[in-house]
Formats: sequence, C-alpha cells, structure tokens
Amino acid sequence: MPVARATFPAYSRLETGLPLRLAIPGGRTGAEAAIASEADIRKGLTENLARLWRYGLVLSRQRDVADDLVQQTCVRALERGGQFEQGTRLDRWLFSILHSIWLNEVRSRKVRQGKGLADPEEALVFDGARDTETHVMANQVLLQVDALPEAQRSAVFLAYVEGLSYREVADVLAIPIGTVMSRLAAARATLCGAISDEGRQ
Repeated sequence: MPVARATFPAYSRLETGLPLRLAIPGGRTGAEAAIASEADIRKGLTENLARLWRYGLVLSRQRDVADDLVQQTCVRALERGGQFEQGTRLDRWLFSILHSIWLNEVRSRKVRQGKGLADPEEALVFDGARDTETHVMANQVLLQVDALPEAQRSAVFLAYVEGLSYREVADVLAIPIGTVMSRLAAARATLCGAISDEGRQ
C-alpha cells in the first residue's frame, strides 16, 4: 500500500545540527499542547531528514528503500507524536522508529519469500548478495565499514557517525548495552584486520 507523502524540504539539501530536545511552553493544555507538539515534531523531522536518510541507506543499501523508510518514519512520527516524551532527544526517537520499520520490513520479506518469520539477529547479517553504493561510500575506510554485517554497521553508524552514547544506541536498537559494546568491538577488530591486510599488500 503506498505510503502518504509528507511535505518536507528535500533531505539532500538539509544542514544537520545538534540533537533537538523539545519542550512545550508552559500554560498550553489539551488541543493547544497537541498542536504545538505536532508543529515541533514537524520541525524536528525537517532538521533530521538527512540523518534519517543516511541511516536508512546504511540499513538497506538501496536509495529507494531509504527513501521509503524516511517517508514511513515521518508518517509514523506524526501519527504517534503523543508517544514522544517531552524533554528527551527527538533524533533518538526518530532513529528508533526507522529501525523498527526496517525490522518489520525484513520480517515481511522473509514471509513473502516463504521462509517464515525472521530472527532479527539472523536477518541483520549481510549476505554479500547486494551491490554496495560505492559512489556514496567513496573512501576505503567507509567501504570497509560498508562490508560489515548489518548489525555491526548499524551500531558503528549510530555510535561513531551520529555520536550516540552506548546507552542511546542500545535504546535505538532495543538490545542490551553489552551487545552494543560487543558489536562495536567486533567491528573494530574487523576493520583493524582489513587495514593491516591492506598495509601488507
């Protein structure tokens, strides 16, 4: 079913800024507070679209899928604005929504292919079948990161590119903080090994 298109400026032209924390000014109640909250969420979505699209591309490796993930994230964030906790980080909430939509898509693909329900840990391992976006991941380090299993790639992106804390990464991915640390350690070991191999060539 087609996803409703939200009207936001093109994310490719956006400037990203500091993580946004929202607060409803005092004195607003009921419908006024809801309207203010939706306006703030729309503003936050606009400011974070580029970051959401990059994360969608990291997960899916496909530009059109990343576009769809961002659109669905926008729609769901607006539909569920009442679930956002005022004073917390909007970017982390949006990353969580996008990640949840992606996991649902992975499971749906498995069902459509007649393979039953997918275990997220198994579904998040890159099988090497899809081409990488080499024109996006231009330098060698990013190409090595791109070759990591998806579970590690997600953790690396959120922790080292977006600058989320280990706890925040764990919250976005809905996994224990120890699992985040293990994935990052495994990713670092893989990257160090790849760089060392290249140095010996």
